[in-house]
Amino acid sequence: PELSYAVSRLREEISEKLGDLSWLKDKDDALDGMMGDSWKREAIEHVIKTTGLGEEAADQLVAYMAVVKAALGVIPTQERLVLERFFDEAGAMNLVIHSPFGSRMNRAWGLSLRKRFCRKFYFELQAAATEDSIILSLGATHSFPLEEVYHYLHPNNVRQVLTQALLDAPMFEVRWRWNASTALAVLRRWTGKKVPPAIQRIHSEDLIAQVFPDQIACLENIVGEREVPKHPLVDQTISDCLNEAMDIENLERLLTDIHAGNIETLARDLREPSPLSEQVLNARPYSFLDDVPLEERRTHAVQNRRWLDPKEAAELGQLDAEAVRSVREEAWPEAESAEELHDALVLTGFLTENEGETGDAGGGWMEYFGELVEQGRAAEFKAGEKAFWIAAERLHHMKAVHPDGALAPEIEIPERLRSAEVTRDQALVEVTRGRLEALGPVTAAVMAETLGVTEADMERALAMLEGEGFVFRGNFTPGEEGLEWCERRLLARIHKYTMSRLRREIEPVTAADFMRYLFSRHGVDVEDRPEGVEALRGILGMLEGFEAPAAAWEGDILSARMKDYDHGWLDTLCLSGSAVWGRFKAPNGNGRKQGPIKTTPVTIVKRTNLGVWRKLAQGPDEGGLSRRAASVLEYL
Repeated sequence: PELSYAVSRLREEISEKLGDLSWLKDKDDALDGMMGDSWKREAIEHVIKTTGLGEEAADQLVAYMAVVKAALGVIPTQERLVLERFFDEAGAMNLVIHSPFGSRMNRAWGLSLRKRFCRKFYFELQAAATEDSIILSLGATHSFPLEEVYHYLHPNNVRQVLTQALLDAPMFEVRWRWNASTALAVLRRWTGKKVPPAIQRIHSEDLIAQVFPDQIACLENIVGEREVPKHPLVDQTISDCLNEAMDIENLERLLTDIHAGNIETLARDLREPSPLSEQVLNARPYSFLDDVPLEERRTHAVQNRRWLDPKEAAELGQLDAEAVRSVREEAWPEAESAEELHDALVLTGFLTENEGETGDAGGGWMEYFGELVEQGRAAEFKAGEKAFWIAAERLHHMKAVHPDGALAPEIEIPERLRSAEVTRDQALVEVTRGRLEALGPVTAAVMAETLGVTEADMERALAMLEGEGFVFRGNFTPGEEGLEWCERRLLARIHKYTMSRLRREIEPVTAADFMRYLFSRHGVDVEDRPEGVEALRGILGMLEGFEAPAAAWEGDILSARMKDYDHGWLDTLCLSGSAVWGRFKAPNGNGRKQGPIKTTPVTIVKRTNLGVWRKLAQGPDEGGLSRRAASVLEYL
């Protein structure tokens, strides 16, 4: 606890010295302004003074904390916790809790949360806990307001939840064997001989089957929680797990402070993990809170950057506007026939009259809708001033949402759907589900206005869909204010498109493109080539350090870059002292010397840089080694 507190205090002090970094998002030249160290000098000096670190180490620490603060908005401490959620490459999500309380308390919090998620969503989660953070790998069914996670556990019942969770953890079995052998309930020696560990393990398992049968019982035969018996060995083992392997008392105090509002709690939805999450994403097996092996961890699907500058980190919470627009266009249905329009009406639940007349990029759908009306498969449904196009398969939903609505013309609900009883809330959920699959990020107010219901009714339907893991809430469209809702599959696609755009920005060019660039830069592909001594001086500046056969310099390289190349130009530069040529490659140590020939590689450099190139040519001090020893040294 003392070390965790010291780390948290240092984080808080660095955060105060760095100040507000929100200006990174507002200035295009923010990165250029941060190339110096004036913005972090005060923090660096404070770290050097309080920790005794060197200048370079303190600079790296402060720069790292600055990137963290730019990404999360704050630096997590024991007084300020941060939840972080992001997609991985498989379209699943990961939840990271930045809690610098040490591994004992994080292990207790992580196990308790894992058990709570299991009870709430009916699925076991992969989880890990380190000194600074906890990670839970979420599945496709997990959708919830991120801030709610802080209140999933309560100090009054967290001990009971954690007790049930640790019964399946490896720590219980290990500490049970230790306590049983210490109490001589399991013998370590028999008839003067040591009992093999495998036999001790079998005896301890037989003992727990008699004392605590629910611990190893088939779960199909257990209803509700496991009943923990009152037995000294069981009590001691659970106490050791709660108080030695974990820290239940401090966890209860932490949850009490969270519920009382004494600790600041923040939540962040990011497009990729923050730098502070990299440790727990690459956690070692000893930190796992489940029995899934290392090679099967879901965290392997998360790709991290090697480095983020503060400006890029400040934009981690922003999705690409072009990605949002593209996904909206892709999600909106396209209809080129009456059948395709019918499929679109069934999928989306309804289309407004304006949407039907506008259609897609190919034009409106009035003609196709007329065909469906003639066939009795679609109709116009009017509810007050609202007019909707609906398919017969969706008629029972729209009638449940708007009981007073009128059809024009009258159509019948398909026979297979007539017996289905649908409440208004159920119908509203299904209609909302269809609309979300076709719209992308949208606010509850827009959805309610389109459907002609109250915003409270729409928010209730969205909350039910969120409980199913179908929809996420957040701020997804750059520049848009207000809480938005987005279908999970579409949101994963937006994240994927955003990451793809970022990767394209740093994607290496092909060898052919690079070669064309070099031809253009060196003027090889142009007809109007330079000439004269001064032009040659500039060309040699671009080629400085390049090694080529002596005969190729004037015969191929320089003549290809200059018009009517004259050998006297190079002589003029060399005789004037502006340029020198030589072999500046370090010797290979084979002990053999070669005389200059036409194929001898040479380099032409500026005389002002001659000292640098000579140092490169000196090579390592071989200390009088033999030829074979020098070859070994070169290989190493």
